[in-house]
Amino acid sequence: MKLNLTRPIVFFDLETTGIDIVNDRIVEICLLKVFPNGNEESKVMRINPTVHIPEEASAVHGIFDEDVANCPTFKEVAADVWEFFKGCDIGGFNSNRFDIPMLVEEFLRAGINADLHHCLCIDVQNIYHKLERRTLVAAYKFYCHKDLENAHSALADTQATYEVLCAQLDHYPDVLKNDADFLAEYSKTNRNLDYAGRIVLDDNDTPVFNFGKYRGMSVSEVLRRDPGYYSWMMQGDFALNTKQVLNEIAVKGTAK
Repeated sequence: MKLNLTRPIVFFDLETTGIDIVNDRIVEICLLKVFPNGNEESKVMRINPTVHIPEEASAVHGIFDEDVANCPTFKEVAADVWEFFKGCDIGGFNSNRFDIPMLVEEFLRAGINADLHHCLCIDVQNIYHKLERRTLVAAYKFYCHKDLENAHSALADTQATYEVLCAQLDHYPDVLKNDADFLAEYSKTNRNLDYAGRIVLDDNDTPVFNFGKYRGMSVSEVLRRDPGYYSWMMQGDFALNTKQVLNEIAVKGTAK
């Protein structure tokens, strides 16, 4: 089934030095823009992470230090990547939990305040896990009846993610709607305020912490009762975007 789109959607996949969004870096990014008329535009970029790519990461995606030694840094391509995303919704596989937070963190390090909250974010893995609970390789086999060649290559994974979403629409016509708003909402797991999911909205639309000793408690109330918690987080090993959201909440609380 062809996606019913009102504006373009960018499917993307990252290969990285690891899975820590604060300390790890992008080594490859694949972008596949699908337009409402069905036309496609794609880009694949190798990125010099400026740090050593651990051997265990290279064993997964096959990219080594020497492969990216002469490639641009993310800061050098950030403006072009951001331009590619402008005016588009976003699709990916485990993108809400990993790829989007990692990408936003890289944008912030490059000096670009990449606000994606206006975008519809469709996480194909979340749809898959709610309905079948398997991996991308298994999802591709299950829905598309093909073996995924070159798994963990950004290009192969990105194209497979797009194909799986289209096949999911065919497979679950009574469950899924061919509508970007519906798919974005269906693929959510939390109502994140920061992309890493450290701060979320509760059922009353109140920002609450989603980790640690104050999990489930109002951020504003915690900051009022324990002011040192703000300093601990701002100085700690948290994502820049998490600190950005925390600071916004703190400033609003001070202004009241």
